[in-house]
Amino acid sequence: MELKEKLVSSFMAFEDNVDVNSSIHDIRTEAIKTFEAEGFPTKKLEAWKYTSLNSVLKQDYSVFPKQDNEIEFKDVKKYFIHDIDAYKIIFIDGKYASHLSQTTHDGLDVCLMSAALTKPKYKVIIDNYFNKIANKDGLSSLNTAFAYEGAYINIPKNKVVDKPIQIIHFSTGNEAAVMLQPRNLIIVNENAHVQIIERHQSLTDNPVLTNSVTEIFTNKRAIVDYYKIQNDKQTASIIDNTFINQKQESLAKVHTFSFGGKLVRNNLEFYQNGERIDSTMKGITVIGDKQHVDHNTLVHHIEPNCESHQDYKGIFDDKSTGVFNGKVIVEKLAQKTNAFQANNNILVSDKASINTKPQLEIFADDVKCSHGCTIGQLDESAMFYLRSRGIPEKEAKALLMFAFSNTVLDSVKIPEIKNRITKIIANKLGVNIGFDL
Repeated sequence: MELKEKLVSSFMAFEDNVDVNSSIHDIRTEAIKTFEAEGFPTKKLEAWKYTSLNSVLKQDYSVFPKQDNEIEFKDVKKYFIHDIDAYKIIFIDGKYASHLSQTTHDGLDVCLMSAALTKPKYKVIIDNYFNKIANKDGLSSLNTAFAYEGAYINIPKNKVVDKPIQIIHFSTGNEAAVMLQPRNLIIVNENAHVQIIERHQSLTDNPVLTNSVTEIFTNKRAIVDYYKIQNDKQTASIIDNTFINQKQESLAKVHTFSFGGKLVRNNLEFYQNGERIDSTMKGITVIGDKQHVDHNTLVHHIEPNCESHQDYKGIFDDKSTGVFNGKVIVEKLAQKTNAFQANNNILVSDKASINTKPQLEIFADDVKCSHGCTIGQLDESAMFYLRSRGIPEKEAKALLMFAFSNTVLDSVKIPEIKNRITKIIANKLGVNIGFDL
């Protein structure tokens, strides 16, 4: 049975076993109909022209992992940003792991999506926010149809969260192949401020396919600082769909660090609904072998006097493939918009490739917008300079690549994350470094 048929046929059994309010059942039913009609995206779609899911979808995935798995903190400590104090929402094979987590309802909600979908006290919030900005395409609808578990975060007005929140999804490999569909809902109310770190991690080489959806609502003058660390095994693939709705004078930043996984697709969309909004999305991709990373971004400028900034850097070795498809839409009313978009790439190997397509759609006449991309190799004169100072070739290349990535790393606000990313990059480049960037 093909995966699409397996998912559609499993839907009724899933619905019968999940206790949620009636409005969610209606949303799920419409969503599975959408997925049944559209199915998985193919390269015939312009947005998926350079990314094929065929090699990922051929696995016989278990869509509902049955066996509960206990893992100890010492076995997974290295995947946490463990040198900072943080709230933690941890899942093992799609199920909440209370012994690894630290949630709270003390002045803010850092808890579970399943609780928000089932408990009456959350009904008004769910009715107002759930599935309001997620796309209605095939993949997002598939997640909506099976949405039950994930992170639910609600930061009240004027609250500055005292420590970051880590969301980590582990897959244990007890199933021969597993498909996970986490759903996150994050609401940051007026004048509130939160930092969030998200990671998906396989613990074995068994195939894993994750289809994740995150909806983030950044209300008036709120600040969201979001970090995605993607450094999974080469048998794991993720399709990450993140949608952000911003209100007046809010600031939202998303940093995406893509270093591992067989296939990674990041769909990141910002919708600006108010004036004096700032949206930032930055990313570093360092991959090799036959890995494939695809960044698909959208910033929709709807009202005047707003800014957006995109800066994606890619380093591609061996037979790896990168894709960047970035779109900025400036509506007619969005005068005085300042939008910047850049995608810069280094091909370390002659067999590596990058397909890049920055786009602007501007309907206003008083704006400052720019976009561009570069594809090249390391600067030979800079290499010669470093080699002439006695620096070995491998270390010289690494120094140039760190310098290339540093405009993204400079904007990371959590020092421990910056140190972790620096070490991951050094490991990917095969060098030891004795410095901090």
